[in-house]
Amino acid sequence: MKDKPLPPGGIGWRTASLIDAFLDMLLAERNAAKNTREAYRRDLTDAARFMAKRKADLADAVEDDVRAYMQSLGKSAARTQARRLSSLRQFYRFLCSEHHRKEDPSRALDAPKLGKNLPKYLSESEVEKLLGIVGRMKGTDGARLKAMLELLYASGLRVTELVSLPLASVQYERGLVQVKGKGGKERVVPLGEPALKALKAWLPLRKEMLGEKAKSLFLFPARGGAKHLTRQRFFQLLKELALAAGMDPKRLSPHVLRHAFATHLIEHGADLRSVQAMLGHADIATTQVYTHVASDRLTKTVAQHHPLARGMLKKR
Repeated sequence: MKDKPLPPGGIGWRTASLIDAFLDMLLAERNAAKNTREAYRRDLTDAARFMAKRKADLADAVEDDVRAYMQSLGKSAARTQARRLSSLRQFYRFLCSEHHRKEDPSRALDAPKLGKNLPKYLSESEVEKLLGIVGRMKGTDGARLKAMLELLYASGLRVTELVSLPLASVQYERGLVQVKGKGGKERVVPLGEPALKALKAWLPLRKEMLGEKAKSLFLFPARGGAKHLTRQRFFQLLKELALAAGMDPKRLSPHVLRHAFATHLIEHGADLRSVQAMLGHADIATTQVYTHVASDRLTKTVAQHHPLARGMLKKR
């Protein structure tokens, strides 16, 4: 009987199985999304492969091994380094809690300092332009994109939440959408009349697109009906829309529209707790960044238009 081959990169079956156990814990205890678990797997596998080259094992690594790995990241972005270190810390804490090792070798390492990265967003006039263009698009695809864009800007959904919405999630009489977000947490977000109107216009075309025999549980099914429109396809549609609007495609994404939703709410006086609830943020500190965005925009407005800032008033 031949020996069982090692996992890719020669990281060893013990480490590979412990990574799997850690990912199972994330699903069972935190209900972590598939994309989140895959991100942890990539980070830990990368570290394990590096340590294998040092003749070390990720599960049994010492502080020098972890430090060497972090140093090997070199000029990687600070956020990338911080995420990798966070992945390692959570993995080692799991190993300690499960008595696979006694101490965390990453505990003495300092995370890189992250600068304040304000979210990118669109102005209200830019959003209005995009909605105007998509409103003139004809056919089934145009109606679907209009409904998705109106809903996204009206609710601030994450892209995965948007594309996977069940057909029954929208309560048209009450003007609400029920969303299952990160960690399986549910929230209810109110919708304005433009979004509800676009959704109602989409429903008969959705039925026509599916045909009489095909059925789908999703509000935005892909052609064929078995699955929902993919994240990747929605990204592509937004890039095409940006080009049609004469906008740099790099500036338009589902997350940018989510940021626009939150920023415009704050600018028009919405309270932070309400915005937090609608975005589905677990920590209000995550939502507070939008107050900085609004303040930054107001500062620029004053600098550009106030006569004192422009030196237009005579000295008194």
